Order: sequence, then structure tokens, then C-alpha cells
Amino acid sequence: MTLEIQAQKREILGKKTKTLRKNGLIPAELYGSGAQNEHLQIKEADFSRIYKEAGENTMINLVFGEETRPVLVHEVHINPVTDELLNIDFYQVDLKKKVTTHVPLEYVGESRAVEELGGILNKVLDEVEVEALPSDIPHEIKVDISVLDDFSKSITVADLKVGAKFEILTDDETVVASITEPREEEEELEEELSPEDIEVEGEKKDRDGETKEGEDDDEDKTAKLNA
Repeated sequence: MTLEIQAQKREILGKKTKTLRKNGLIPAELYGSGAQNEHLQIKEADFSRIYKEAGENTMINLVFGEETRPVLVHEVHINPVTDELLNIDFYQVDLKKKVTTHVPLEYVGESRAVEELGGILNKVLDEVEVEALPSDIPHEIKVDISVLDDFSKSITVADLKVGAKFEILTDDETVVASITEPREEEEELEEELSPEDIEVEGEKKDRDGETKEGEDDDEDKTAKLNA
């Protein structure tokens, strides 16, 4: 089922849009394939709910007045200091033409190399580039890490399960995930302090002790002469 969001045409432009935000409304712009640019406003609560579910790669029906437009969220403008939602750009799509977008990866399952062998999971990619009709863009692509059962294995883009309705454009040989083998604690200890280091340190202590003892003897002799 396609998600839907309600909007209204906007007459307030420029700096005056601050008054909209104070009333819980966010200014938005609509443009794109065969679309006449429209100035819109949307309830912030409605957009936050839909955007959390759709992201930037799921088609939404944008409804305003008597019109319904198929759109993608093209860009969300946020104040970098206050995190305030400032403006939204919607891109109208042609339902009969393929579009290129980025789809997030969702890592699922458990890796034996991590759970039992103490390896570290490296998530190299968090999204891939995809081409599809607007209505066929997947919300996410799952990456099953259970195949990573030893340190020699990795997952590449070619290993991802691709639906018949979309194509992944990211290079097939690109690594998606791998496992780093842990270093043994014993090896780390030997690297930090070798037998040669221990011997040299002991010799240094002996030399320091001899010097100190010689200094004590000289002090005793001086005391006797003064007496």
C-alpha cells in the first residue's frame, strides 16, 4: 500500500515562513518530471511520521486540493544548530520511468565468526544504488550475515538478493561486510614486552643499585674524616 500525506498550497513565502513553523507547519516545494512547481505546507507531525516510515527511497502520494502526485522525498533541510525542520523538497516521478536512488541495507542474522570465534563485524556499506520504477523501489535490502561463519568469508554486492523489479547499480565486487580476526592476548603481551626488554630493565636496576651503594660508601668515609 502506497503511503499518503496531505498538504495545502502555500501563499506565505520567503522569511515569513517562520510563522508557519511556529504553528507546526513546514514549508515544502514540489518539482520534478512534468510537474509545475508548487509551494506547499505540511503539518510537521504528519511529515515526521511518514518520513520515518518512507525515508527518501519510498514513493509517497502527495495530496493537495483535488490533486494527487506520486513523489519521493528529495531533500530535507534541517537547521544544523537547532535541528529544526526548515523545508522539504518533493520530487514528482513518472510512474512509467525508472529512477535511480539509494536504498539502505539492513543487517540481519548472527555470524558464527562473531558470536563464537570473537571476530569483529565490519559493515562496509550502509546503502547501495538501485534503479527501478518508482513503485518498485525496495524500502531496504537485507544482508544475512549468518553466512560469515569463519574469518575467510565476506559478503559482496553480488551476494545480495535482488528482486525481479529492481537492479542494483553498485559494482558487484564491492565488499558489503567482512569479519576481522581478533588478535590473541598472548601475542599482544609479547609485542608489548619482549624477553630482551625484561633483561635490559633488570640490568639497569642492578647498575642503579651499584651506583647508589658506592655513593653511600663515599658519604661514610667523609663523615669519619670530619669526625
